[in-house]
Amino acid sequence: MTSSIQLYRSAISGHCHRVELFLSLLGLPFESIDVDLALKEHKLPDFLAMNPLGQVPVLRDGDLTLADSNAILVYLEGRHAPGQWLPRDPVGAARVQRWLSLAAGPLAFGPAAARVVQLFQRPTDPKESIERAESLFQFMESELSQTPFLVGERATLADVAHYAYVARAPEGLVSLQPYPAIRAWLARIEALPGFVPMLKSPVGLEA
Repeated sequence: MTSSIQLYRSAISGHCHRVELFLSLLGLPFESIDVDLALKEHKLPDFLAMNPLGQVPVLRDGDLTLADSNAILVYLEGRHAPGQWLPRDPVGAARVQRWLSLAAGPLAFGPAAARVVQLFQRPTDPKESIERAESLFQFMESELSQTPFLVGERATLADVAHYAYVARAPEGLVSLQPYPAIRAWLARIEALPGFVPMLKSPVGLEA
């Protein structure tokens, strides 16, 4: 039977992987449709009709078309696992939202941006991106030294949103060696039932 869920994605995108990971953690069948960024398929009219911003991922679920990876996570959680990955109490919800904001800010402009420079050999100095990554990782290390996951004792959308770009940070020349609590957290995410790894690119340092 064909799944009603379609995910338009790029295999090298951490934003796409966080959605793939969550779909797998939820045990939801879906059809993966690759969008070739090098050929600028994300800028073609058919794709822009789904997401005028021309960005992956895009999720189609029946009549619904939804863009933005964090928005997709919130939708999937609310529809298929309400309250299990996003607390419904005000404090818990706010704590997860804080990390989703960090994923859209320091994570995207830190380790993710540093990785893009190496992956696509951009003529850009990655120094600022690496510094942002290290600042974020120092904060994460402190938090994860106190709790096994980013928001307490169990995994939430906060962890799903951060995993890929933290795990692949060495591809952007950001070492994970100084952060034992982060490395232990990555292992805990990888041990979750339904975990699927992100494609590893042949660039950067080994973690």
